[in-house]
Amino acid sequence: MLKSVLSCCLLLLGGVASVMAQPTPPIVVETQHTSLVLAVGPDQKLYHTYLGARLTNAADYAALPHQHEAYVPAGTDNLFEPAIRLTHTDGNPSLSLAFASVETIQVKGNVDSPANDNKETVIRLRDPQYPVDVVLHFAAYYQEDVIKTWTEIRHRERKPVVLTNYASAMLHFNAHQYWLTQFHGDWAKEAGQQESQLTSGVKVIDTKLGTRPHWYQTPAFFLGLDQAATETTGQVLAGTLAWTGNFRLAFEVDNLNALRVSAGINPYASEYTLPANQTFTTPEFIFTYSTQGKGQASRNLHRWARRFGVLDGTEPRLTLLNNWEATFFDFNEPKLDGLIADAGKLGVDLFLLDDGWFGNNPPRNDDRTSLGDWQPAKTKLPHGVGHLVQTADKNGVKFGIWIEPEMVNPQSDLYRQHPEWVLKLPNRPEHYYRNQLVLDLTNPKVQDFVFNVVDEQLRQNVAYVKWDCNRMITNGYSQYLKQNQSHLYIDYVRGLYKVLDRVRQKYPHVPMMLCSGGGARSDYGGLKYFTEFWPSDNTDAVERVFIQWGFSNFFPSNTLCSHVTNWNRQHTLKFRTDVAMMGKLGYDIEVEKMTPAELQFSQQAVKDYKRLSPVIWQGDQYRLRSPYEGNQAAVLYVEERQTKAVLFGYNLHTRTNETVLPVRLQGLDPARRYRVAEINLMPGTKSELPAHTQTYSGDYLMQVGITVSPLNAPALTSHVLELTAE
Repeated sequence: MLKSVLSCCLLLLGGVASVMAQPTPPIVVETQHTSLVLAVGPDQKLYHTYLGARLTNAADYAALPHQHEAYVPAGTDNLFEPAIRLTHTDGNPSLSLAFASVETIQVKGNVDSPANDNKETVIRLRDPQYPVDVVLHFAAYYQEDVIKTWTEIRHRERKPVVLTNYASAMLHFNAHQYWLTQFHGDWAKEAGQQESQLTSGVKVIDTKLGTRPHWYQTPAFFLGLDQAATETTGQVLAGTLAWTGNFRLAFEVDNLNALRVSAGINPYASEYTLPANQTFTTPEFIFTYSTQGKGQASRNLHRWARRFGVLDGTEPRLTLLNNWEATFFDFNEPKLDGLIADAGKLGVDLFLLDDGWFGNNPPRNDDRTSLGDWQPAKTKLPHGVGHLVQTADKNGVKFGIWIEPEMVNPQSDLYRQHPEWVLKLPNRPEHYYRNQLVLDLTNPKVQDFVFNVVDEQLRQNVAYVKWDCNRMITNGYSQYLKQNQSHLYIDYVRGLYKVLDRVRQKYPHVPMMLCSGGGARSDYGGLKYFTEFWPSDNTDAVERVFIQWGFSNFFPSNTLCSHVTNWNRQHTLKFRTDVAMMGKLGYDIEVEKMTPAELQFSQQAVKDYKRLSPVIWQGDQYRLRSPYEGNQAAVLYVEERQTKAVLFGYNLHTRTNETVLPVRLQGLDPARRYRVAEINLMPGTKSELPAHTQTYSGDYLMQVGITVSPLNAPALTSHVLELTAE
């Protein structure tokens, strides 16, 4: 491991020496196009001096003014939002941080490049009077233009200190105006997009839900500097927190119109008592800076995610057929055998058995019983899960299964045997949501139980797991934590990660879907263990255009599970299929009830999707026409070599004789010529698009554009165009 010590101050009697031999040069964290610059001031504090486009002359970084302390502690002279606050053993509620040292180390190189140009900068800060260290980490992913930052806190005081703030990151900006784009929602309307100008004071986006933390708010944002950014123009920072728990994003505009952004775990009800010589490590905050609008910021994050942020992000994904909307809880072994055969007929890779397959005292026939009793229901599956695995193998598909291992119903053997494993307040009535309670994952015995639930399924050659979580934490109290109840929200997530670490050590590449009644778990803290996530239970195709649009700002298409269902039968099968093909395609539909034409269309759609999935999953995404700005939407995926592209166009609620302007494409090679062909046509129909079978230069397609809807096309219609370089 290459290590380069850039600078180190003298330590004297546990304090920081007041005089350094020579000034410390600026600390520059660089990617291909971005620089984050920090500097040590004459007072030995660390200052954030710059975040923006990489400067041509590195010597200019030394001239940047020292305006903003980089990681601001509470209790001394700070007047605004602190990054960290703690109380020492002697009761002193203040912290002062002076620069101690910095080093740069190499980190894992790019997946597709032997060159190792990614570097991690490690900066150690120390309190001059107390033995407290704060270590800031900045990992720069050079080619992706992404920086990942996190913080470590440790001390050597005689007794534990108490942490009450512990941000993963604090960033500072000076601009005339600041525009915040946030994403919010509820069940079935996740990732709705809102934009507003930040004014003086503090704007906070946070959650206190514990196990379903992203139910109402998404831990990701765009920040436009000086003006609101568009898809293609403007300075913009895109940031997201990798934490499957309570989060807090704070944006404070001060009296001088400077902005400080802090991101990290929500300290609500979470004072953390840290013993001596132990390390408190914050989750990672991931961000990218773009001078070319939101679209480029998204593509930066997508490339980083596929290579570093998501499990097997550059590997193929499985198409699947799920049984939920076909059967709900009402199924038996023969019915499932038939559905598995339908999966083979459809041409997908996997059959996924959803909720309702387990429990015997009583069996799981609705959502009121049996969570926690993960034995196959004998009345439904007399030959167990192994029989279904064998049936899938005979039909040329894999078999996957749904679990919700963090939860328990009061009507279950597990609850009767281990009431001490459940999160619930003493001397209060139990509070239920979806008729269930949350297991205490701070308890190592519960962690063992949850791991064994997963292990039992995977040992039977189950090839895919849908991991659900349908309840937030209320009435939260852990019998295991005893006097440290304020550790619950943090240690629960750490307990979950411990289980997932064990799962991945034993089963490193089994694909798993991260689900939480929809997109209530959507973060890179969880996705390093999962191959994909379920954005929403709402599979209405029009709603999904908006939901998938929102999540696509921060997550690549191969992570967004997108299923063809009968949620809204007013939408044609083609429209529903075209929308689902923008993400990771799946089906939750009764294949046996399809007409011959619908089955033929769907079989061909699966074949075309598999053929084009490398472009959709690994290509650059361009959001060309926003559903928020009109009645159409258009999204383009371009393969890295620019030889293939796929364009999706949708008419949503267009009116009679509404003008549909050509769509200007992006990301193509202007010198190449591209043949355009419409695919995903119903049997017996022909394309009505003028561009079909025509050839255009990339320059023409980007400067002039093409029409993706015929004149007077009705609402709720769609078109998929394949572009091939000649």
